[in-house]
Amino acid sequence: MSAVTALATPGQQSSAPLHQAQQRALRPELGNAHVRFIGLGKTYPGQATPALEAIDLNIQRGEIFGIIGRSGAGKSSLIRTINRLEQPSTGRVLIDQIDIGEFDEDRLVQLRRRIGMIFQHFNLMSAKTVWQNVELPLKVAGVPKAQRQRKVAELLELVGLEQKHHAYPAQLSGGQKQRVGIARALVHDPDILLCDEATSALDPETTASILELLRDINQRLGLTIVLITHEMAVIRDICQRVVVLERGRIVEQGAVWRVFGDPQHDVSKTLLAPLQAALPASLQALLQPKANGVDAGLVLDLRVSGSDQQAPELSTLFTSLGGQIRLLQGGIDAIQGRPLGRLVLSVTNSPHSHEQIIQRARQWATQVEVLGYVD
Repeated sequence: MSAVTALATPGQQSSAPLHQAQQRALRPELGNAHVRFIGLGKTYPGQATPALEAIDLNIQRGEIFGIIGRSGAGKSSLIRTINRLEQPSTGRVLIDQIDIGEFDEDRLVQLRRRIGMIFQHFNLMSAKTVWQNVELPLKVAGVPKAQRQRKVAELLELVGLEQKHHAYPAQLSGGQKQRVGIARALVHDPDILLCDEATSALDPETTASILELLRDINQRLGLTIVLITHEMAVIRDICQRVVVLERGRIVEQGAVWRVFGDPQHDVSKTLLAPLQAALPASLQALLQPKANGVDAGLVLDLRVSGSDQQAPELSTLFTSLGGQIRLLQGGIDAIQGRPLGRLVLSVTNSPHSHEQIIQRARQWATQVEVLGYVD
């Protein structure tokens, strides 16, 4: 039995099995759901528009789950209902199939010790050393000194700061400060780790190192990690599944490769647009809406959405299209082992008609768009 399950009262445990068995029979994925939101809504006093509305969502045990959306979409409100820093106005939040909405203060304290949280601005105490910052939650909880020392030493080694335990926050880089924050969030051996824009204040190289640390923690400790961010590259690099919020509602959700490869909602497309390089101005200036002659090059935009699990062969494409092929822009990346990306090509001197070239390209790519012609 997990620590959170142990927080349930005997009455709750005895009345739940039949209902849970029925739920699992109808929806087997709920058996592994670590966190569930059921009809969740949140309206703040003095605001007519809900911050969250009709949220139904399952986060699986041990996964890294991303929440994205524009500013004001409700991301922070949603993540803070998991540890009851925000009390929902309607609906329920279940952890290990237990409704946390009725927890009293004592049970909330126990729950919050099982849920770690890291923040954008680190929230370290400047007058305390790295060791003291990590140790503080254990002292507050009354953990014996010898046990505290073992735990802090273990965590500082885990996050790569075993040589910095005497340093103060002012002596640390941004990445090192965030590593202290991660160590502090892990002191109570949590089952869930919440990340609130944890890499937003970091440079790209440091962000990559923190993401690698979070991935290692997830795999080594089996933590469920829930993160919110406005950085789409973070979601792409670390998450298994993602949900897109807009005005407090879910507008899209699914595996990261699927949402990134073929976004369905306009909000998702807008958020993901920065990951897709725009056509260079020099190329746009050369494009013509119609072919000016038989030797005009056909310019195609080919998209690969990850629906296949193996990257398509370029040699097969080039042979099929025929003629002279020039790669003008793009590349194919891999997300969750699936190929995603785009290629912008010009095709000239092909033995096939333009219509035939387009049809042949559609056998290789998920989407094909004609951008125009070049002389």
